[in-house]
Amino acid sequence: MTLIRIAVDGYASTGKSTLAKRLASSLGFLYIDTGAMYRMVALYAIRQGWAAPDAINATAINASLDKVNLAFARDAGGKNRAILNGEDVEEAIRTMEVSRVVSSVSSLVPVRRRLVAQQQAMGQSQSLVMDGRDIGTVVFPDAELKLFVTADADVRATRRFAEMESANPGAVSLAEVKANLLQRDQEDRERLDSPLLQAQDALVLDNSSVSPDELFEQAMRLVPSR
Repeated sequence: MTLIRIAVDGYASTGKSTLAKRLASSLGFLYIDTGAMYRMVALYAIRQGWAAPDAINATAINASLDKVNLAFARDAGGKNRAILNGEDVEEAIRTMEVSRVVSSVSSLVPVRRRLVAQQQAMGQSQSLVMDGRDIGTVVFPDAELKLFVTADADVRATRRFAEMESANPGAVSLAEVKANLLQRDQEDRERLDSPLLQAQDALVLDNSSVSPDELFEQAMRLVPSR
């Protein structure tokens, strides 16, 4: 059986997860949201009192990884749900509280090594679409198709703010969302282990001014060629 791995990388809130989910659904592949995996570890650390915007307890987080069980499930509507130690935390991991610490937690080498190994194992038995920051460079450097999604920072912030405002009105401002995105961009680019980089053979898709349908159509046109 020929396995196909499609890597979708890019900065936060560029629409890569929406694209990856749709590609997986259309192609009949497994979809894996690696960002959700790191967010679940961050949420676990927050709940234990080990992660805050100004400091994280790296020693405690690294020592606890055997106690963190990550999984995904589909709800009645077919949507992915993040499961942390048996609990559905899909909404909890999307909060600004988690966003403020996830880059710091995900920069820890033991965390990245543990999750990358899990992600690579997922691609050994089935075709999949996986999105994240280092899929095409670290997780699957030999992926059959690599996409790198970009978008203007103001556009990204506006889209992310709309999502958060819909889920929890008044909880955060547009300025806070943009500042958080830019900070995460910098932290993701500058971390020593598995930094956010565009793979040399990745195909770039700019999502600044196109609709989700147009972005999906652009990506689907690239699939047969690979």
